[in-house]
Amino acid sequence: MHIAGEYALWRTALLNLSVRKTTDTPSGVVRHLGWEVPDTAPNSDVFTCETDVNGLVWERFTAQQQADEINDIWVDEHYQPNQSNK
Repeated sequence: MHIAGEYALWRTALLNLSVRKTTDTPSGVVRHLGWEVPDTAPNSDVFTCETDVNGLVWERFTAQQQADEINDIWVDEHYQPNQSNK
């Protein structure tokens, strides 16, 4: 998944890495770390976001929740996590 100059997402069976340009975070700063959980995991329907003692934000989400966020921000993308996307 790639949106020129804005966003890139790489998903494999073991890794989910996304890079996003935002106006609320300076360049070169980690905005958050996230864990993608299977749709079948306990409480997978609940997106969670917690800040650790170092101020780092940790998120827990499913592939579909991430797709929903992508599609809310970039409405013309129609991203689906289990399909081949640009």
